This record gives sequence, structure tokens and C-alpha cells, in this order.
Amino acid sequence: MQTSKLGFGIVGTLDLDTVKAIAVRAEALSLDSLWVNDTPGGDSLVRLAAAASVTSTLRLATGVISVDRKPARQIVEEVMARGLPLDRLTIGVGSSAPPSPLRRMAENLAILREGLDVPVMVGSLGPKMRKLGAEQSNGLLFNWLTPRFALDTTNELRNRAADAGNVSVKSATYVRTALGDDALTRLEEEAARYSTIPSYAANFERLGITAMETAVYGESQEAIVSGISAFDGTVDEVVVRALTPTDDLDHYIRLLEAISPLAQSNGV
Repeated sequence: MQTSKLGFGIVGTLDLDTVKAIAVRAEALSLDSLWVNDTPGGDSLVRLAAAASVTSTLRLATGVISVDRKPARQIVEEVMARGLPLDRLTIGVGSSAPPSPLRRMAENLAILREGLDVPVMVGSLGPKMRKLGAEQSNGLLFNWLTPRFALDTTNELRNRAADAGNVSVKSATYVRTALGDDALTRLEEEAARYSTIPSYAANFERLGITAMETAVYGESQEAIVSGISAFDGTVDEVVVRALTPTDDLDHYIRLLEAISPLAQSNGV
């Protein structure tokens, strides 16, 4: 990557030994960051604490914690209790539950920015949440976008942030990535699942794209590198969101090795 930073994204349900091994290898390959998603069955902060214990320079990020389920005060308490390194931490948050996700997000952003001296990013789809994130957070985490729409949304972010006097914003995008035939089925299942979620379905329709058009798939390192490279310069950070057949360590390491030339050429 010549312009964008390069991150690696994993599921929040991985066992801690696997997380540690991935983090060690990602840092050794000079990737910029490790992102861990957060689900009811997979605590991202627990996994990031494990990753922090075996690394020293790798940035650590949540992508994203739902403040509908875990409010900001709890996030602050858990970050401090687990001793997560604030100088390497980014907290990504989201909110979608009715009746007032925008108000809930604004309230939680204020608590996070007061309680933690770390960048806080908003996971967003709709224009209202993107506007809120541009004005009141440190940036936006995108999901399921093509390079063209990632660039368009980054430009929108920067313009809205500038209008609001918010001078410290960044953009990042998850790029669902599958290496090899054995991972393709997992990617197709993931794309199909998201396509049935009303908010994502509406966004795909609004943009005129399919979930699979936003993803990167290939049977070789060259194909993966080419696909990820298309996002270079469209966002501040490209996060290779790994989709492997069975979430075993070998497949994660294989994908890390495949994207390693991009990390080694990163000029940021």
C-alpha cells in the first residue's frame, strides 16, 4: 500500500491463543493494526487484551462495539480494567436499535471521548449516522463498499468534518477477503447473510451494488494483492476482514502472508 494504512480484521469469537498468534504474525509482517469485531458471543476487548500482551507496536481496534448492548461507561471501565494500551487503541462503536440510535450514539460518543484518550470511530451506513460521526467522532468505519464508494464516502466525511471544525478524522473500510476455493463458500454465505439485513439491503440498493462486488476473492497471492490494492488511497486505512473456511489459525496465517507485500510497501 502506498497511501492507505493496512489492517487485519478477525472475528471476535476466536480463542485467545489463536488471537495471540495472529497478532504476533501481523506485527512481524509490519501490518499497522488488528481489528476485532464484537458480538454477544465474542468480546473484542478480551481479544485485544490478549493481542496487546504479545505485541508492542501493532495498533488495536474494535470494529465495532454496539452501544445498544454495551454502553460507553461499561466500555471505559473494561478498557481500564484490562489495562489496554491507550496509545495503541481505537474504539469503534455502532448503534442501530430503535427508537433513537442517533441520540444514543451522540450520548455515548461524549462519554467515550471524555473517559478515554483514544480515537473513537463510528460504524455507519446511513447519511445521518455518517454526518454525526463526521462531526462528533474521530472518523468512520465503512463496511461492504466498493473502492469507488469508499472514496466518495471518505470525501463526504472530510467535507462534513471540515464544516463542523472537526480537524482530526480518519476513514477505514472493512474489505471482506477470502483466499482459495475453500474460503469462497464462507464469503458467499457472509454476503448472503448481510444482504438480508434490512439496513444493508437498503444500502446496497441505494448504491446499486451487491455485497459480493465489494469483496476480494482469489486463489493466489497475486489476485488478493490486486484486489486489496484497488482500495489504496480511497480511505485512510484498509482493513482486510479475513474470511476463512473454519477460523483455524493456518488459514489466517496464510492470508496474512498473502497480503504481506502490501504491508512491506506501505509508505504511511
